[in-house]
Amino acid sequence: MQKITPFLWFDSQAEEAVNFYISIFKNSKILSTVRYGEAGPGPKGAVMSMTFQLEGQEFIALNGGPEFTFSPAISFFVNCETQEEIDELWEKLSLDGEKQGPAWVKDRYGISWQIVPTVLGELLSDPDTEKSRRVMEAMLQMDKIDIEKLKQAHKGQ
Repeated sequence: MQKITPFLWFDSQAEEAVNFYISIFKNSKILSTVRYGEAGPGPKGAVMSMTFQLEGQEFIALNGGPEFTFSPAISFFVNCETQEEIDELWEKLSLDGEKQGPAWVKDRYGISWQIVPTVLGELLSDPDTEKSRRVMEAMLQMDKIDIEKLKQAHKGQ
């Protein structure tokens, strides 16, 4: 069991959201579902909470009602190895959501995601400050991150 688990409070869409996320990320599955019983507070038989994994990371989703909503102050940072992975996640997670760039999308449930190539950290931490400055400037002009354009900026092209 993982020591710290992100806990996501939904109004009433926990099951729908979990199914959406596991359809997008490989190596993902539902681990358990808890339903409301006679005591409520939700309708008997409705999903109360679900425990699930995305790429091996465990999460819990709760149907807790409308009291709380999501904020970009908390987001999920997704490391991507290829442009194809970035493109796929960017399009799927922003479907019926919002592309906020650079690298940020808000999904249809209000959760913010950062879709970032692993190479970005390497390029931004280059000891040559001119190279890292060019990469930062290029990135800030993008919505969806383009790995090749970042590499070109790093090279000064």
